[in-house]
Amino acid sequence: MAAQRTVNRPTAFGIAGVVFVVAGLALAGCTSTGSSPAGQPTSRQSGGTSGTAPAPSPHPTEVSPSGDIPDNQAYVAFTAADGSYTMSVPEGWARSSSGTSTTFTDKLNVIATDSSAATSAPTVESVKKNEVAHLSSTQSKFALTDVTAFARAGGSGILIRFQSDSPVNSVTGSVVRDEVEQYLFWKGGKQVTVTLTSPKGSDNVDPWAKVTGSFAWLTK
Repeated sequence: MAAQRTVNRPTAFGIAGVVFVVAGLALAGCTSTGSSPAGQPTSRQSGGTSGTAPAPSPHPTEVSPSGDIPDNQAYVAFTAADGSYTMSVPEGWARSSSGTSTTFTDKLNVIATDSSAATSAPTVESVKKNEVAHLSSTQSKFALTDVTAFARAGGSGILIRFQSDSPVNSVTGSVVRDEVEQYLFWKGGKQVTVTLTSPKGSDNVDPWAKVTGSFAWLTK
């Protein structure tokens, strides 16, 4: 009679044991690689730190943006609505008016005029007491440079020089550091304020001299 061979078949317990070991090895492999959901960095990728970088200043200041008015800029005559004065302004600049005020703008440069009643001519002392005090409370980061008397061919008065931050740019959220010259012309109970604004560092000496040098009273 032929000898019978005994075949050892795996038991249910043995199969379960193998499955458990394989699953454990797979889990350990996933853990050791430091994997994370798709698109999310692991602690090693992020440098092992948590948290976010500090938020930047809400209103960063632009450094020396270009504000030079071209040497070949053409000028046109502007006459106040009440006919009291005239002056030259750059041709092509955007113009807006409200009451006694008129503003001309181009990029970062601004020329603003405003007229008001004034019983007496301004002096350095009165301007420091009144106009400068008003500017310091209304201009962002106001810094006075000086207050001096000036004389032009068409009139004389008091000049205020100062620096301040521009209004916040609605697109970039930044501001520009401006240099401002404010001329106060006076004659016969009327004061005309001509304010010239350009970014700090701009070379607009000649254009501003042309604008203020062209000012002339039209009333006696």
